[in-house]
Amino acid sequence: MTELTPKSDPNPPSLWESKPWWCQPWTIILTGLIIITGSWWLFHTILLTLLVSAPICLWWTYFLIIVPRLIANSYKNT
Repeated sequence: MTELTPKSDPNPPSLWESKPWWCQPWTIILTGLIIITGSWWLFHTILLTLLVSAPICLWWTYFLIIVPRLIANSYKNT
């Protein structure tokens, strides 16, 4: 597994290179879409689907946007 150490390499590895296949962006997005679609397909209730999709969208924002930016910035600041 690749270690993410800021001072070891001027070209830091991608965050996703250190993650297993089930923790890649495509699997995270696909799983969320399946859950949201499944909620709508099972219940046909917009309110319930919105309640299901809200935490998934928050997780996507945090894990797919904020964390990679924070890691990239940590390499730039060292």
